[in-house]
Amino acid sequence: MTLPTQKIYLGELNDTPLGDLRLAASDLGLLAIEWADSQPELDALLHKLKRPVELNRTRIQPYAQQVRKYLQGRLREFTFPIDWASLQPFQRNALQAVYKIPYGETRTYLEIAIEIGHPHAPRAVGQANAANPMPLVVPCHRVIGSDGKLHGYGGGEGLKTKEWLLKMEGAL
Repeated sequence: MTLPTQKIYLGELNDTPLGDLRLAASDLGLLAIEWADSQPELDALLHKLKRPVELNRTRIQPYAQQVRKYLQGRLREFTFPIDWASLQPFQRNALQAVYKIPYGETRTYLEIAIEIGHPHAPRAVGQANAANPMPLVVPCHRVIGSDGKLHGYGGGEGLKTKEWLLKMEGAL
């Protein structure tokens, strides 16, 4: 698949309850959110996309405003567009299913695997979540193990962050 040669716009969202965040978007929508202390992961993604990058707070502001409201418990659903183009087909399918999980609810990795037509691939769903470039917005924190326990979260302080998000949403 050939990606468009459009720019990627970068910006920051600082002083959130979960720390400082970096955001990236294209003209198609949000591409990535990363914790500031995970800047190498964002840099690797941007390098892989091979598109011009520009610091642009104005372009990032609508995304940052909604993420801030979400983290303050004042927003339940994001209304900005998502740029899914950089994801591989399986990951895109898995993350689009995760994106549909309603605020305050959870699903298991197996339930997501079944939903996307791969009932024997809950581990692959877990791997797709682990590589989610848009945590918080694509709510991989809402995906739990079949045992009802929290498993894996790469953002912020790991499982502590996942638990905080689920408690904030009233899912725990």
